[in-house]
Amino acid sequence: MNDPLYSPPFGQADLTNCERELIHLAGSIQPHGVLLVVRDDDFRVLQASLNAEQWLGVAHAAVVDAPLSALGGDLADRLAGLRAALTPEELAPFHCTTGHGGLLRQFEGMAHRGQSGTLIVELETAGPAAEDAAAQALLATAVRRFSEAMSIDALADTAVQSIRELTHYDRVMVYRFDADGHGEIVAEARDDRLDTLLGHRYPATDIPQRARDLYLRNRVRVLVDARYLPVAVEPRLLPHTGEELDMSMCHLRSMSPLHIQYLRNMGVTATLVVSLVREGRLWGLIACHHYAPRRIHYAQRAAVDVLAEVMSTRIAAIENYVRTQVDLLVRRMELRLIEATSTEGDWRAALMRNARTLLQPMEASGVALLHDGELLTAGEVPSTGAVRALAGWAAGEMKQMLFSCVSVERANPALAGLTPVVCGVLAIDLSTRGRNLLMWFRREQRAKLTWAGDPAKPMVDNDPLTLSPRRSFEAWSEIVRGTAAPWSRADLALARAIGASLRDVIMQTQAVRLLIAQHQLERFRAAVDESPEPLLVADGDGRILFPSPALAGILPVGSPQPGSFDELATLFDDTDAVREVLSSLRDGRVSWRGEWRMRAAGGLALGVRADVVPGPGGAVLGCILMFTDLTDAKRTEAARRHLEQSLTLTGQADARRTTRDAPGLPDEVMGAILANASVAAMELTDTTASIPVATLIEELEASATRAAAVYARLREFSRPL
Repeated sequence: MNDPLYSPPFGQADLTNCERELIHLAGSIQPHGVLLVVRDDDFRVLQASLNAEQWLGVAHAAVVDAPLSALGGDLADRLAGLRAALTPEELAPFHCTTGHGGLLRQFEGMAHRGQSGTLIVELETAGPAAEDAAAQALLATAVRRFSEAMSIDALADTAVQSIRELTHYDRVMVYRFDADGHGEIVAEARDDRLDTLLGHRYPATDIPQRARDLYLRNRVRVLVDARYLPVAVEPRLLPHTGEELDMSMCHLRSMSPLHIQYLRNMGVTATLVVSLVREGRLWGLIACHHYAPRRIHYAQRAAVDVLAEVMSTRIAAIENYVRTQVDLLVRRMELRLIEATSTEGDWRAALMRNARTLLQPMEASGVALLHDGELLTAGEVPSTGAVRALAGWAAGEMKQMLFSCVSVERANPALAGLTPVVCGVLAIDLSTRGRNLLMWFRREQRAKLTWAGDPAKPMVDNDPLTLSPRRSFEAWSEIVRGTAAPWSRADLALARAIGASLRDVIMQTQAVRLLIAQHQLERFRAAVDESPEPLLVADGDGRILFPSPALAGILPVGSPQPGSFDELATLFDDTDAVREVLSSLRDGRVSWRGEWRMRAAGGLALGVRADVVPGPGGAVLGCILMFTDLTDAKRTEAARRHLEQSLTLTGQADARRTTRDAPGLPDEVMGAILANASVAAMELTDTTASIPVATLIEELEASATRAAAVYARLREFSRPL
């Protein structure tokens, strides 16, 4: 079928449409366990895998449409005990037995809530208790080591070593995605007999989008033997609705034949893949490979799941620390520019005078500032006309006040002649209209990229029906020309931070000029109009000469723009205190920083920056007031309190469980998990990044809570029956 929107059924995709294959509707399982779908209201079996007799001792025909209790043992009772807590998004583990024909069978099970009033039960042979204990013993040490890692590379190295020690797979890798979805192996622990894959890259097409979506939902995926024969779930459709069974969360779900062929091409027989999720997106994967069949039990899978969650929180803390360093750099630059403005009357020369502070953090070869029609450059840059042509093109490509490109000649062939000097461009808008830009340039980087096989997936005999995932995974090198080094997330964050700071400096400079030179008011008014920050300018008598348009956005609905300090004060809760501050600005010539709250119901909390502009002879020429919405700051403060309360309650609950299970012995793993979350929270600080810190803290709390819950289930699961 040639319809580009066609989603092929499971097992019928080829490499031209595999990203749309309905892999969650597999209709079959791997044979190392048995799957049952039961009706929630009466526990009657609606569907079962065809290997039921092998595992349960009951013919498939006798299982379907029979009550779950007919299988004997305590399976039905254990499921009834879990029933109220089951959700569609988490697998609940349990021990159980079946006893048909007088033969007692021991299982470890997983259950979750399915569609249309169903419960999905998966059973496997129970693992040895010693294995459960060993997994828990390694967890505390691994979590502590994760907390001590100060870089992503160190964290990834620690992760692969710890997880290989825990699971004993032949190879354990951390696989990180870039902005284009391509993956790179950034850490590896392996059997000495194997060749390394460290540094190998894999094209984004190796992991279809639908698979990436499932990795976000079902964080742990296991393949026991790539040579397995799938076991069908029958009947194929749910009898009471006629729906295909959604197996998104099923641990035993069959894998796509294309994925199986891909692994066979690599020589891989068994895999364990665990998701690393950051800010709601797939940051990377922990991928474990084995070159013989290998099955791991729930205890080990849960332990790796815990470590992946802890690793995600540590990644958040490390990346936020980098953003904090960016903020420090930008604040120093801002102070230097403000000082230059007051002493020299112009911040632009000061910005470009010490170009190293702009070039070095970006690893750029050149930089250009286009402001109010004037052009200033430093480092290696093309001609003035070429820079202006680049600026005009970049301004038209801006998205959210930023534009980046690693290959000018590919993105705009008309500018291909600039490649010897300018290959990559990163530009920020300083005016929201593309008239004022700061641009960084990078030279061409002739890079040698090592791919795990040719990234082009060849056909077999040019027949799309027999497309084969890349047959060779030997290192395949590609020399990339006409391209600069990619702009990293850190580069983009730094550019945004510098842009925000320069916009603030520009606005302050323009506001001062409005007071000093009234006759230039109209010229500079347009620039201040563009400020996204609410501000107002008043004269020495407290008359408001100019409120920025953004000020109206923070005023109570229906309130007119204030015309004087007295009118301004009436808009806030503590009117007298506000009047006192405004009076001190006029009379005491003292600048002020603080917080005011609007009078309206649910009034906005505002950070206030009030600066006095001195005039000749010690008089006050006027004042500039800038307002900042503190909603995010308040939310961050509340999120921190909630996190600490949540960690305390989790710790108290675990202490009660520990007292019950092992009086006097604190649980080392749970303590390490909570300590890791607390340390990560302390390292999260406000930045100019696009993700609010409150969101990061809430994500950290959710991740830590989930890690604690998974570990609590693991410990409960491992208690002697």
